[in-house]
Amino acid sequence: MARFWYAYNGIGDPFLSGSYNLLPFKPVCINGCTICAIYSPGSSVPSSPLSTNLRTYIVTVMANQVAQPDSSANIKKYVYGKVGC
Repeated sequence: MARFWYAYNGIGDPFLSGSYNLLPFKPVCINGCTICAIYSPGSSVPSSPLSTNLRTYIVTVMANQVAQPDSSANIKKYVYGKVGC
C-alpha cells in the first residue's frame, strides 16, 4: 500500500487516524514537541488503526522533540514534530 503524508489537525487524538488530513506535499516541519505530520499507508486518511510503530514514534516525538525514528540521519522519518509546545 502506498504511503502519504498526513497533517495532524491539532485538536483530535494523535493516536487516531481520523485526526489527520492528507497533505499534497512533504511538510516543512520536522522537530518539536507537538505532532506535525505522519507518513503512513492509506488514501484520504491514514490506515486505521495506526500501526504500533507509528504510535511508538508519536510518543517518542512528544517526549524527545526529534523526528522519528531517530536511529540514523539516513533512515526515513515517519513522524515529524513542530514547535509550539
